[in-house]
Amino acid sequence: MFGRRKIAALVAEFLGTGVLTLVFLSVQRSTIGVPYFIAIAAGLAVLMATFVFGEVSRVHLNPAVTLGLWTARKMGTISGVFYIVAQLLGAWGAYGLYTYFVNSSLQPIGGHYTGRVLVAEAIGAAVLGLGWAAVAFRNVVTTTVKGSVIAVSYILGLVVAAAAGIGLVNPAVALGVRAWNIWGSMGWGTYVLGPVLGVVLAVNLYSLLFAPASALVAEAVVEEEVIVAEAPVRKTTARKTSSRAKSGTKRTSTRRSR
Repeated sequence: MFGRRKIAALVAEFLGTGVLTLVFLSVQRSTIGVPYFIAIAAGLAVLMATFVFGEVSRVHLNPAVTLGLWTARKMGTISGVFYIVAQLLGAWGAYGLYTYFVNSSLQPIGGHYTGRVLVAEAIGAAVLGLGWAAVAFRNVVTTTVKGSVIAVSYILGLVVAAAAGIGLVNPAVALGVRAWNIWGSMGWGTYVLGPVLGVVLAVNLYSLLFAPASALVAEAVVEEEVIVAEAPVRKTTARKTSSRAKSGTKRTSTRRSR
């Protein structure tokens, strides 16, 4: 069930989200923690991760993106669950590493629910979701194009979201920078619900109105089933090939005897 490529994809999501969260923390907590600088740094981190891990992972680095593509049947359920777990663990690991660097714990910054922040996070995430939808429905496989579109979408989404709040549009990063906590109420209604709503609405809107007709066939690619089924298919193919070779040998020998 877990082949080398599958494990590589999960490790890529873990490392990529960790690097993205660490960049957020480093710039956000520095003297140049201006939203524009944070957005540019985050976009560069996403671009780098796409170039490095794009051959083995879809490089979501964002639970909201994974959920949005899942609702549009562009992501398998089991793969999506493991992607989200890897992303949250990567962000949590980045928080631990940053607190080790600065030798201090970080104070929560999320606060409680605010409608304006929720809307800003949702709209910023929608900008990111439109970029991801364009990449997914047009089957963009070129690393340069995919990385550039996603990075630019992320930068613009962060700038929009920062108008009313911190500007994160990523529940995993929000966990890493302490904008929300899993076991409490802080940030659940803003830095988690906002990005998820924004990406889900944007991806499905794109699929209904703007996606190419050829891409509207439901995919729901469950990679686990493909991996499990690969071995028997290869064996069957090998058996067919060998049987054909044997039958060809028998025919040749029969002709020679005649």
